[in-house]
Amino acid sequence: MSRQDIVVVDYEATCACGPGVASLREALRERRSGLRQNDFPDSLLETWIGRVDSLESQSWEGDDAAWQSRNNALIAFALAQGRLAERVAELKARYGASRVAVIMGSSTSSIDRSEEAYHHLSEDGALAPAYRQENVLNPHAPGLYVAHLLGLDGPTLTVNTACSSSAKVFASASRWLHAGLVDAVLVGGADTLCHSVLQGFHSLQLVSAQPCRPFDAARDGINLGEGAGFALLQRADEAQAHTGIKVAGYGESSDAYHMSHPHPQGAGARLAIEQALAGAKLHTQDIGYINLHGTASRANDRIEGALVADMFGEQAVASSTKGWMGHTLGAAGILESLVAIEALRSECVPGTMNLEEVDPEVPLALFAENRRLHLEHVMNNSFGFGGNNACLIFSRTATSPEVAL
Repeated sequence: MSRQDIVVVDYEATCACGPGVASLREALRERRSGLRQNDFPDSLLETWIGRVDSLESQSWEGDDAAWQSRNNALIAFALAQGRLAERVAELKARYGASRVAVIMGSSTSSIDRSEEAYHHLSEDGALAPAYRQENVLNPHAPGLYVAHLLGLDGPTLTVNTACSSSAKVFASASRWLHAGLVDAVLVGGADTLCHSVLQGFHSLQLVSAQPCRPFDAARDGINLGEGAGFALLQRADEAQAHTGIKVAGYGESSDAYHMSHPHPQGAGARLAIEQALAGAKLHTQDIGYINLHGTASRANDRIEGALVADMFGEQAVASSTKGWMGHTLGAAGILESLVAIEALRSECVPGTMNLEEVDPEVPLALFAENRRLHLEHVMNNSFGFGGNNACLIFSRTATSPEVAL
């Protein structure tokens, strides 16, 4: 194993499928969706959503009140699952708090708290004291809050590139570790539901009133969801234990074609995929499974499907997993990367939920049911508004001191 391998030490995920990665793992295996009919408070939009329970019960007392928001409640709840926070603490003790970095991805950050603030403006339009939260009403809020929660004072960054945000965190973290800037990086992503998101996507005529059906001939739009995911990364020769999975390659590009519509031929997405393959020193035939961005919008699925078929062949093993948790926006990149990693480790490849008839304009042999396959390399695509594209490849390491599934 080369010194430059970046390995995944541990990871966690919380989404509509339940708290912790164990809940996601079980839902994937049992093909149990976390989507529900829209019950977001005060929302009348007819749709299905991927909502995380218990966020409203988060207690914000004393100094914690300065951090109050739904997004931060999700971050705290997600980090309380599993042993990830404990592993971060071990590395902090080993290297020092300044040598452990945080890179978060988000699309909305804490827009939910901004919505509340507008309902409590004074007569002259000033924010009420409880909402004067400079570290919350801030695009960098997720990164700041994670560093605060875990007592880290190394470099901290929040990436806001729409739906590719928390895929790009792996690329940035790999560069920081390669450069020796830090000794470990906690990467993550978190996004929560709010009225701006629900109504914003509805205004674009992208929201479906039914459970989403990625790549299906009858698909008519997306379901929005919320979730948070995290992965702890280190250089392989310094990791005392890890999952046996490495970040093999990454690619990033920007179409700058249109604010919301993807490039018609997927030009930037192709470039990101080519970069990831080159970085991993792999060919298209080496990729055993592709977790597609697959939002269930008419344009996205058609363009991505045609591109992947052209590059990997119509028989490529690929699926969209948004039928489990919805489109979690800025958290989609990391959550779906963890789904791909789970497939790599468990050899259970998820199908595309709710798929009945593949769109004739999508030349891929997509499948609905899960499959059992031995995998060596997996890929995750994350394509966001404005043509912000990211592609990640994860591979088994030569030696795999695996943490038990």
